[in-house]
Amino acid sequence: MIFRQLSEPISNTYTYLLGCETTGQALLIDPVVNSIDRDLEMLQALGLRLACTLDTHIHADHITAARHLRQRVASKIAAPAIDGLPCVDVGIVEGQPFELGSIRIDPLHTPGHTQGHFSYRCDERLFSGDALLIDGCGRTDFQNGDAAVLYQSVTDKLFTLPDEVLVYPAHDYQDRRVSSIGQEKRRNPRLGQGRTLDEFKAIMAGLNLPYPKFIDFAVPGNRLCGECPDNLPEQMREYCGRMGESLQG
Repeated sequence: MIFRQLSEPISNTYTYLLGCETTGQALLIDPVVNSIDRDLEMLQALGLRLACTLDTHIHADHITAARHLRQRVASKIAAPAIDGLPCVDVGIVEGQPFELGSIRIDPLHTPGHTQGHFSYRCDERLFSGDALLIDGCGRTDFQNGDAAVLYQSVTDKLFTLPDEVLVYPAHDYQDRRVSSIGQEKRRNPRLGQGRTLDEFKAIMAGLNLPYPKFIDFAVPGNRLCGECPDNLPEQMREYCGRMGESLQG
């Protein structure tokens, strides 16, 4: 399998490129709208054709590139079926593997950050979205988030995977790129180190995080599979700026 980890600096989002060497098909996990040209150039350089995009959840900090990529290269949109988005071509369900050529992805429903959040296991790699970050986790105070539910998702599903499974998160704010299940179980200050549910709930309740600055634009846009809003304030246009200048966008 061809694999690349790509970073988008405005929202500190990681996009993951997975390519089948046999068929030349590829998918992008959590693509970002203002990185479309970069992603398409990478695919071309690798001799791959984008067949599908796959989001882990309805994002609150960036706009997905799923809709624009479908318009530009006819790729299909895959996303958790539980969210019921009418723009999705392939609804992802736990227990039903997603296959693209030689690539097999096993979806794991891991709610808590959002109600419809999914993580994706592909052989020795886990694409954990915002459910499990390196030395952390996604916040649980919006989009039907629930600290107790996230605790169960991580401890009952993700932490039961083999310690050697590599953890590739949706974000990192310290330029770290990969962890492992074993490492997160040993040292994650929120969910590892034998933390109890009550301890985790207290940690999350005490974060006192500010209201997400882009959420009121990102969530409605992502419910449309990546529609950049027309009423975006000037100071936020970098989130969709490149697409605004694109004739295809």
